[in-house]
Amino acid sequence: MALLLLLLLLWVLSAAAGAYLCCVRRHTGSATAVLLRRGPRQAGPSGPPRDTWAPKLCGAGLRLFVHVANTAFGQICLLPFLMRMNNFSLMRSLDIHEDPTFIPEVAAGVTEDKLEAKSPSDVIKQLTDARSDSARSGFSFKGIKDYLECYRSGKLTPSQVAKNIIAMLEDCDKSTPPLRAIVQWDQEQIMLMAEASTTRYRNKCTLSCLDGIPVCLKEEFKVVPYHHRVGTVYLGTQPETEDATVAKKLREAGAIIIGVSNMHELGTGTTGCNPNRYHKIPRNPYNPNHFTGGSSSGSAAAVAAGLCPVAIGTDGGGSVRIPASFCGVVGLKGTFGRISGHGCLPLSYSTVSVGPICTSVADAAIVYSILAEPDPLYPYGLKQPKATLPDMCAPDLKGLKLGVDWTFFKACDAEVLSACEKAVKHLQSLGASVVEVSLPEMEEARVAHVICILSEMRDFLQPDFNKHFHEMNLETRASLALGSQFTALDYIKANRQRTRTMRFLQEIFSTVNCILTPAIPCTAPRIHESDLLTGRSDMSFTVRSMRFMQLGNFTGIPGLVVPVGYSTAGLPISLQVMAKWWDEAVLLRIGLKLEQFRDQTRKPSIYYDILA
Repeated sequence: MALLLLLLLLWVLSAAAGAYLCCVRRHTGSATAVLLRRGPRQAGPSGPPRDTWAPKLCGAGLRLFVHVANTAFGQICLLPFLMRMNNFSLMRSLDIHEDPTFIPEVAAGVTEDKLEAKSPSDVIKQLTDARSDSARSGFSFKGIKDYLECYRSGKLTPSQVAKNIIAMLEDCDKSTPPLRAIVQWDQEQIMLMAEASTTRYRNKCTLSCLDGIPVCLKEEFKVVPYHHRVGTVYLGTQPETEDATVAKKLREAGAIIIGVSNMHELGTGTTGCNPNRYHKIPRNPYNPNHFTGGSSSGSAAAVAAGLCPVAIGTDGGGSVRIPASFCGVVGLKGTFGRISGHGCLPLSYSTVSVGPICTSVADAAIVYSILAEPDPLYPYGLKQPKATLPDMCAPDLKGLKLGVDWTFFKACDAEVLSACEKAVKHLQSLGASVVEVSLPEMEEARVAHVICILSEMRDFLQPDFNKHFHEMNLETRASLALGSQFTALDYIKANRQRTRTMRFLQEIFSTVNCILTPAIPCTAPRIHESDLLTGRSDMSFTVRSMRFMQLGNFTGIPGLVVPVGYSTAGLPISLQVMAKWWDEAVLLRIGLKLEQFRDQTRKPSIYYDILA
């Protein structure tokens, strides 16, 4: 029976591949004639994104696919077919002469270190002293400022807040369905940190504006005393004894670490679907029947559900910005190397950046100002400029030029496009000018990013793939099997493309301050019953969800997503702002104004008011 199924599958795929290639030849004369370029390549407009194809799999179909994909037949026939259908073999038909760039580090410009009128601490004080959003009518997330007001006024102490959080964490685990945002927490650890913070407030010797603020970290980070499982069932068999740098800095700032958050297994997907026994699928607080996005899934869910105003995630293909967007909160991916990744599992060394997920842009700025600095234990970002926040609180956006490639921008659902176009007009009304730009070779950049991140992950996880194959989720096995199709030549060619794409961006940022895109082309997808048992593999969705994300990961530029509206189904929609390397300050300045565009914030259907 199994042999018959394999033969049938081979026949179907062969027929489909033949029909596809015949169609291509009929339009181009050969399967690759339209792609092959000889001599120096000239940059062309990006054009509309290319459609991709892959089966949406779950249950028995996913099991069969994973089994076949990891056989000789799968490696020789099935996966090469998927490579062609999703254009992942594009690099093989291109002739690129630029030297490869394996790490997207860019030297700081000469103007980066200029003195600003206000120090970051002055700007942060201005942000925390500003009138609270709670003064607006309707719902608003409780942010850092709200916690500080309670502590400074004596209305609540960090210890009282910690007790509330513990009660809420217990409730999360018992609810139907369980939220599954925080997957490891320890009551004693939470209370120890909270009591120490309470004492500091009593003695008026707080450590920073994060003192007493609840935070969580993605399970990809080492956090004492939790298991460093990274979304798996086989890693982190012993409690961790050493903190990652970001965890250490948060402790030194006085934050209360309430636990580690759920994540897509090994960061290999963008839905947050993780059905294994230690994690289960986290629920979107805006609609628990929908995914949170991933891979920093639990971090976004925890912030949107009110469990904490700050969470830390990692972003190799949108893994901070996608869940932040799906869950209606703010997500910042720093410049590559801006925030230390020491103590984080190095799944992909050239695409991953660290960043906060927060209730507001002001909160993101506060966390960024504390975490962003060189770390001698981390090899990247050692020569970064000082993190400053010039003009962040300026009353308008006069003088800023916002770049938009409208062809690229419009490659999204109608509801998403409508909300994002209105948000751009709002920024224009505040004095910014919109400049039409062309983002060249976006299809090449998309494919090159996939090659880089999957090749690096497959390389790092090769021992795990051999030793713990049957303990991995089915989707992870499928993704890593696909990663095995890329060759050394593919990887080098992809990094040659990185050199080109980074040069294009340098030219674009010489004329504009930032680039605007929708955050994600769609809203959060629905969770199906089969997803809870076996997970799901939907390459078409993964590719689509990363459409506006990959440029930042591939080149190392920073990106910020800010919610700007909701779909008719009540699911959040966000706009993305990207800037040149090390210029997070302009993102945060624009982000503050974007928040003003949203006339109201809808309350998530799952929300815990810790300060009530």
